[in-house]
Amino acid sequence: MTDFHNRSFFGQSTGMFIHSPSKESDIIFLQFIKKKKDTTWEKPTLGEGKKIKCSLEEMVMILQVLEGKKKSWSTVHIFKEEKTPISVKWEGEAKVWFNVGEYPKMLSFSQIEILRRLMEHILQEKIEFATTGENYAKKSQSATTEIIKDTPKKESLETQPPVIEEVDLGDGIAKISGFIKGETDKALRIDITNGDESWFPKSVIKSQFDAEGKEEQSFQVVSWFLEKNRIAKV
Repeated sequence: MTDFHNRSFFGQSTGMFIHSPSKESDIIFLQFIKKKKDTTWEKPTLGEGKKIKCSLEEMVMILQVLEGKKKSWSTVHIFKEEKTPISVKWEGEAKVWFNVGEYPKMLSFSQIEILRRLMEHILQEKIEFATTGENYAKKSQSATTEIIKDTPKKESLETQPPVIEEVDLGDGIAKISGFIKGETDKALRIDITNGDESWFPKSVIKSQFDAEGKEEQSFQVVSWFLEKNRIAKV
């Protein structure tokens, strides 16, 4: 069993790479490049293209789409002040689109099957080696040591107030809550909590959502759309 994986998927104008640096690392990288106007390809070695890091949870959601269990999945990555919308969705029965920022990449049926099998293998590897064993124990011990080191001596861990992590949505993103009541390829109909039902273009929703879920969900939506349609933020 190898320790790392690399695979490229090229089309006429956009290329996609999947890279797993190690079976003991709980992340993978997806990198995208496109053809320039002079017909040459962007070069990652020159800082060109787009590269994102995917967690185990995000790998699971991508696999859900590739396996046909979900029609689409989307999220947004925030690094420093840069926001990158990410979506994976089916088009018909034989094409899957990856849209990462300004890099749309279509996979054919054979590419979908190769990527699905590769990601299933990588995920199984990482669950076995990145979450258990000596490597995981060292990470856990290191994290525990840092927590204890930073804890004031006069107070035990049990008496410390809970740490609440809040996500900074930025000025251009706001949060709403509601129930998904309908879906098209490009929009969701959301029954907003304490409000009315409205159609939301998927392009303005910057958070992960479950289109088939029946329970209340939270959505991160671009602020200008809410203001334009007079929809109250949470």
